[in-house]
Amino acid sequence: PFFLPKGTIVYNILIDYVKNLYQRYSYQEVITPQIFSTDLWKRSGHYEHYSENMFFTVVDDREYAIKPMNCPGHAVLYGIGLHSYRDLPLRYADFGRLHRYERSGVTHGLTRVRTFSQDDAHIFCTPDQIYDEVKSFISMVMESYQVFNFESIRINLSLRPDDRVGSEELWDMAEAKLEEVLTGLDIQFEKLKGEGAFYGPKIDFFVDDAIGRGWQLGTVQLDFSMPERFDLNYVEENGSYRRPVMIHRAMLGSIERFMGVLIEHYGGAFPLWLSPVQIVVIPIADRHIEYAKKVGAQFNSLNFRCNVDSRSERMQSKIRDAELKKIPYMFIVGDREVEMDSVAVRMRDSTGNGKSQNIGSKTIEQVIQIIAGETGKQV
Repeated sequence: PFFLPKGTIVYNILIDYVKNLYQRYSYQEVITPQIFSTDLWKRSGHYEHYSENMFFTVVDDREYAIKPMNCPGHAVLYGIGLHSYRDLPLRYADFGRLHRYERSGVTHGLTRVRTFSQDDAHIFCTPDQIYDEVKSFISMVMESYQVFNFESIRINLSLRPDDRVGSEELWDMAEAKLEEVLTGLDIQFEKLKGEGAFYGPKIDFFVDDAIGRGWQLGTVQLDFSMPERFDLNYVEENGSYRRPVMIHRAMLGSIERFMGVLIEHYGGAFPLWLSPVQIVVIPIADRHIEYAKKVGAQFNSLNFRCNVDSRSERMQSKIRDAELKKIPYMFIVGDREVEMDSVAVRMRDSTGNGKSQNIGSKTIEQVIQIIAGETGKQV
């Protein structure tokens, strides 16, 4: 996908939102390479079980693969040093760009693409910490979906596929752990046989788009196999070595897919905090342009996203354009507003009829406080 400036603003706001959650939930952000030698993908199991979905390249007569997921890189990072049980859980987050070969008949708008970024993270923990870590992640997912006003959320427990790695005992343990969390939280879910990842079972979160199609966004997956393949350990209290458990998790999932669902979900009328343009200042005549630019500069200096429509069009035409673009606030400025250091405020109508609502004249300070209150900003 190509993202124009406004789409890029929304994209980055979503990532910033997730990063703020990471701060609260004690994640550490890392950056890992874009390509790895196929030796790594053979060790992780992806070469054998996932290669048909990967892109490969050759550098200096050596085969490399563009990463379709971050987990092997995070296993490498974990394995660099010696870890104590006191260090766990260790939560690595990575917004690295991923590439997966989707068949041409499967690619679909923003919801299924060949390159994307996701709010991807991996948690290394002790077996005793699995319940609390998965529970904490589910709390974070539900909190975020409420922020975006998703009301219909379906949850599936995806069980072992035919093509998988690891012993049956490990799969039994992993599936039982995830079911224990869902049951303990009294969450309704459906079991899906054969839909797990090749390295472990998973809990998937599905949200419907505007026409009722379900899209998988969040996921949390248990993996006992990759720590084994990468010989990962931590030191127990008694000095012995033990394998950590690796938890794969994403909340929004692919940012591209999430945006595709979100655009339809809101019908383009994003909430104020997520709108790429929050305010447009509309001068009534050319003599009001200088004041309009002054107002725009003041709001931009406070980190509000404000444009000035200085085109030589009629005021009503500019208002209609702003309504069609679903901009939350319009500030109309004329002689009276210049004299009173104020703006005439129009607000996007919440009924969805495409019209804006005139809420009257406000001083600049008054409207700063209104918008700051709605976005939760300190000014």
